[in-house]
Amino acid sequence: MTHKLVFIVYPGFQLLDAAGPIAAFEMTNRMKPGTYELILASPKGGMVKSSACTTLSTTSFDQVFDADTFLAVGGPGVNEASASAEVLTFIGDLSQKAKRIGSVCSGAYLLAAAGLLNGKKATTHWQLSADFKQRFPDVLLDEDRIYINDGNLWTSAGISAGIDLSLALIANDLGEPIARHVAHQLVMYYRRPGGQSQYSELIEMGMKDGRFANLLDYIRNNLDKPLSVGDLADQMCMSSRHFARCFASEIGTTPARAVERLRVEAASAALESGNGSIQVVARQCGFTDIERMRRAFIRIKGVPPSAIKCHSRQSD
Repeated sequence: MTHKLVFIVYPGFQLLDAAGPIAAFEMTNRMKPGTYELILASPKGGMVKSSACTTLSTTSFDQVFDADTFLAVGGPGVNEASASAEVLTFIGDLSQKAKRIGSVCSGAYLLAAAGLLNGKKATTHWQLSADFKQRFPDVLLDEDRIYINDGNLWTSAGISAGIDLSLALIANDLGEPIARHVAHQLVMYYRRPGGQSQYSELIEMGMKDGRFANLLDYIRNNLDKPLSVGDLADQMCMSSRHFARCFASEIGTTPARAVERLRVEAASAALESGNGSIQVVARQCGFTDIERMRRAFIRIKGVPPSAIKCHSRQSD
């Protein structure tokens, strides 16, 4: 039976938010013809321009009567779209008929504005988290996740995470072997667990051009060392107290948490590439024991190191 999948777009949508997931579902159709009927829906139909100035052909809302799944995509035009009564009414009506409801990146604003995320766990791009929380305080936002499933609601983080979400939906529909094969055809890692963190990019961007940029390089090159607050303060020629306060103000997290995140990201990359056992990786990345690394992984990524190792083996 064909599964009708509707993408909700609007002027100024992010092209990859739609094109990435579409590529995954289209690849599935190549393997299993007729699995998904893909529809791009917009308020007026016709050609709709993305934020990249590329236009896509769409079907008007009044010609879309139902859906098995619908995904609201994000983009710079989402604020105007989320204030549109026409868009929100369409989303509300379609949600009554759809088995699954989802969003990619800032598409979560559309679901939240329609009241579909109240009291539900959800995620969106980390850069939008503060604004999203302020505008939609009733949503249980977790900005540290790639994607989240809460009941029939599926939300994903920024842009490429929409493909991770699509692979999860394909696995949900057809099983992991099919989803894994789709990922291989797309030359993608299958599959980043939804609990993986968005924050390594946040730390890097926060430190890239600031006064802590060189310290970031030092931390990455010395993960096997203790890297205490005192050690890092010495590198900056600052007192520990002043350093900790300045670091937290500029980066948005404590030095200890930043070091832990960078250890976890380095360990995750090593495990994904198959470079050594969990024990060896733990030692190389500065974890004093495996249990400490396991707790850090669960806290930051939502999964233990063994899950990353397992996914790496399955992707080979």
